[in-house]
Amino acid sequence: MLFKNLADTFDRIEAEPSRLAMTAILSEFFKTVGTDEISDVVFLTQGKLRPDFYPQVLGMSDKLIIKAISATAGIPESKVTDIVIEEGDPGTAAEKLIKNKKQMTLFSDPLTLERVVKGLVNIENSEGRDSQDKKTKLLSNLLHDSEPVEARYLCRIVTGKMRVGAGAMTILDALADAFAEKEDRPDIERAYNVTCDLGRVAHTIAEGGMEAVRAIHVSVGSPLKVMLAERLRSIPDTVEKLDGKCAMEYKYDGIRIQAHITKDSVKLYSRRLEDLTSNFPDIAESLRIHCRAEDAIVEGEAVAVDTETGNMLPFQEVTHRRKKHGMDDAVKDYPVHMFLFDLLYVNGKDMTSEPYLSRRSAIENNFEISENILMTTMRIVSSPEEGQQFFDEALAAKCEGIMAKSVAEDSVYRAGARGFLWIKYKKDYHQALVDTFDLAVVGAFYGMGRRAGKYGALLMAAYDEDEGVFGTVCKLGTGFDDEFLDKLPEMLEPYRSERIPSLINAKMIPDVWFEPYVILEVTGAEISISPIHTASMGHIKEGAGLGIRFPRFTGRVRDDKDATECTTYSEITQIYLLQEENPDGT
Repeated sequence: MLFKNLADTFDRIEAEPSRLAMTAILSEFFKTVGTDEISDVVFLTQGKLRPDFYPQVLGMSDKLIIKAISATAGIPESKVTDIVIEEGDPGTAAEKLIKNKKQMTLFSDPLTLERVVKGLVNIENSEGRDSQDKKTKLLSNLLHDSEPVEARYLCRIVTGKMRVGAGAMTILDALADAFAEKEDRPDIERAYNVTCDLGRVAHTIAEGGMEAVRAIHVSVGSPLKVMLAERLRSIPDTVEKLDGKCAMEYKYDGIRIQAHITKDSVKLYSRRLEDLTSNFPDIAESLRIHCRAEDAIVEGEAVAVDTETGNMLPFQEVTHRRKKHGMDDAVKDYPVHMFLFDLLYVNGKDMTSEPYLSRRSAIENNFEISENILMTTMRIVSSPEEGQQFFDEALAAKCEGIMAKSVAEDSVYRAGARGFLWIKYKKDYHQALVDTFDLAVVGAFYGMGRRAGKYGALLMAAYDEDEGVFGTVCKLGTGFDDEFLDKLPEMLEPYRSERIPSLINAKMIPDVWFEPYVILEVTGAEISISPIHTASMGHIKEGAGLGIRFPRFTGRVRDDKDATECTTYSEITQIYLLQEENPDGT
């Protein structure tokens, strides 16, 4: 397969504002791709070579790409830099310069998909003292034989910023359309949610159809998307929703970790699929030692503790373990306990279809309690009074609140899904505006006055689970200190876009657009119907969305969450309705 066929498809998708049209283009293209190539095609569509949980990255900066373009086009780096700045995109600059070069070049070999993938793998694997020079030469070799449109996407792929707008949900829709029926779509998404590997799902459905897709199960080494909770306004509502009886667990203020354990190794993954094993080596080793099973996947919350008092410490303390260097000192200075709350796999058995109490019992049967490996505190409650008492105990123990979980026979673990099998209730739910919101930064406004020369405010968005897009919900300008404002440009720059990203639905136009990646925790006074924000558009009033009034940054960057895990339209709508039923917050 020629790489140009894929690049031309990317070009068509990028020109399409409609997600349905993007899906149709991808679907038709997938039908032409061989089963041995479709996995690579799917990953390259996202600007990567592998699933998100693989630690390897292509790792090329704009500076290295400029060097490669300069070497290929025979133009000074300074001139290439000027064109990159003018275009706002190294890929577009490469396309422009390669086009001019091609008019003078007679000899080049057409790029195949196989050659491109091998070249990119070599770039990814380049290490050592001369790694930057190696990466530059490898990219330059590919650019030498590329057509202009191929050059655009080669340069974007190596930075991971494809800008075509085809997210995971769009790709899943296209796979369903190409190889299955509409009613098969949930099973295809389930396969993705229990593997987090789009390439594997694509290859499986292309080669074996839906029967093979339905045979995909949980396995050690492939992280699952985490199950998520709904929220309600009170303990009585929570107990009633769960049929008058439920399990309640302490809700700890830490980092959610999914541990994949064998006799020989342990891998720890964040909910964003980052490998955190090196950040929590003490937890990994304790899990290996105290796991009685041959293999297992267990979930828990890593919480910083005061070793003198035994008290749990705030979330900010455990984030010290996210540093890349000085881990020996961090392990000593910031002790962490792992509180286990779910078992997803054990001894070759997928446990996600088992009821909650069975999974809980399986933790107790397969793990020894130790100094730093513990079970979450849990109690079965059968009345609102019992629930309130347990909630008060959780707050006294320095927890955020409680997680209420169904104990019914159908209380399965729904990877990647949110539902009323789990309900969270936190200490700030008595306020008029229920809970904080995890929102994606999709734009920025230049500051004035004291904030001149910096970003003064941010455009924040919630996630539409049905359409796979992000709709704006507020303009955020308070809660920032000077240190955070100074760090913002560097934090956001990798996701900057010269035009509105295709995954964003917005009426408000910021000075700068960003791909949705950085997630901030935000609170506010209330949710109101908004003519200018697009989150939950039409859910309450035709032609209007919902917005958060007087939003404020809490100071917490949710780098443990993927953008698709941020607050959803359905949550925004639900909280608005709860707020209207309970206007005084009592």
